[in-house]
Amino acid sequence: MAKLILFNKPYGVHSQFKKDHHDMATLAEFIDDKTMRVAGRLDKDSEGLLLLTDHGELNHAITTPPTAHNAKYTHAKYAKTYLVQVENIPTEAQIKALEQGVMLKDGKTLPAKVRQLDENALPIHLWPRNPPIRQRANIPTAWLEITITEGKNRQVRRMVAHVGLPCLRLIRHQIGRWQLDGLAVGESRAVHLDDQMLADMGIFNHSASRSPANKAHSSAYHAPKNQSKPNLKRTRPPKFGGRG
Repeated sequence: MAKLILFNKPYGVHSQFKKDHHDMATLAEFIDDKTMRVAGRLDKDSEGLLLLTDHGELNHAITTPPTAHNAKYTHAKYAKTYLVQVENIPTEAQIKALEQGVMLKDGKTLPAKVRQLDENALPIHLWPRNPPIRQRANIPTAWLEITITEGKNRQVRRMVAHVGLPCLRLIRHQIGRWQLDGLAVGESRAVHLDDQMLADMGIFNHSASRSPANKAHSSAYHAPKNQSKPNLKRTRPPKFGGRG
């Protein structure tokens, strides 16, 4: 059984429980269970869906970047989707560049899903941000929905900036199967996942096979009745001259 908390993180809140200074806003102001661990942080300036869990393997599955062997699986199970408000109106070339991957200082990003959305057709109810975004006269803004399968530091912000679209607001609204789904800003909701649900996500309970009793049982040798145990003493291999 795994516990998972879905939290709609407000702007300005750090994705941690510990305060580094007295006026620092943290998760401790919103979530009582300090045993939970964040699975995929959000920057202080970013908003939206934050997952916390007490299950180590689930945390690892959500936060581990995909490789050549598991990229397809990871994309289907734990892709992260963001709403990004940017300065200027994106061109087809800019959207295509984001989709194909852009070269950042720490490497090229994996292919992403990108589409432009009208503000009246966003998949979530947009709450007012405090403080509001900066807006410059005569410079239009637009909304993009970007889905990625990795988690480089401030990746989405750097991606849009790289193609000439400065980020004004960033909201994560979905991670895999989990969505904000009407969760108000600053609110959280707990869900519990049984072993079958975890198995459906490719996470299996190995606790039984790793228990000390089972480990001792599997490593012990049980000779049949009236049969002596084999001689398990290791013999030293013969010496050979030279090094080949």
